[in-house]
Amino acid sequence: MGNIKFVKENKEVIAADGANLRLKAMENGVDIYKFIGKLTNCGGYGQCGTCIVEIVEGIENLSTPTAVENRILKKKPANYRLACQTVVNGPVSVVTKP
Repeated sequence: MGNIKFVKENKEVIAADGANLRLKAMENGVDIYKFIGKLTNCGGYGQCGTCIVEIVEGIENLSTPTAVENRILKKKPANYRLACQTVVNGPVSVVTKP
């Protein structure tokens, strides 16, 4: 079990190991998309890159970045992830819409 803390929203949610970060955010009313992302997101398939989040604590408790993430985020800081491709395996703190 790991808690996901959404920093900007001041919200903490409980997630079972293996939970998808995007789905847990959506289930708990946390908006991870900027305006254009709300209109153009791919629905969690890792194709659009609109669900970028910044991991501020607990990056070691996440799945390793996928090939899709490496391609889309190659010019972003190392602590940026695509929420739809990220599996949570422990406590983590996330900044949405970095």
